[in-house]
Amino acid sequence: MHWWMHLRYPKVTGFKRIYELDKADFECPPDRTDQVTIIQIHIFPGRSLDAKRKLYSNIVQNLGDKPGINGRDIMIILMEPPMDNWGVRGGKPASEVDFDFDIDV
Repeated sequence: MHWWMHLRYPKVTGFKRIYELDKADFECPPDRTDQVTIIQIHIFPGRSLDAKRKLYSNIVQNLGDKPGINGRDIMIILMEPPMDNWGVRGGKPASEVDFDFDIDV
């Protein structure tokens, strides 16, 4: 199952940013390897702890399988600003938009 399916996140809606930092520009605990990976996902609030657990597990498993990153080197951060703090679809607060997907999972 793809990571986004655990949160019922529509695949085509998501924006993605990828940053690679040189070792000199990134500090991490000394017990981590050069494969340290931080994943930050911005989502609307409403997902259950169970859905988040499944998401974390799925991401770690997928990155462990390919490209082979140890789960200890993976940090996942969910950012869940209130719906009023998202300006979407022509500048409307997300709290005033009828989306075609559920966020309460």
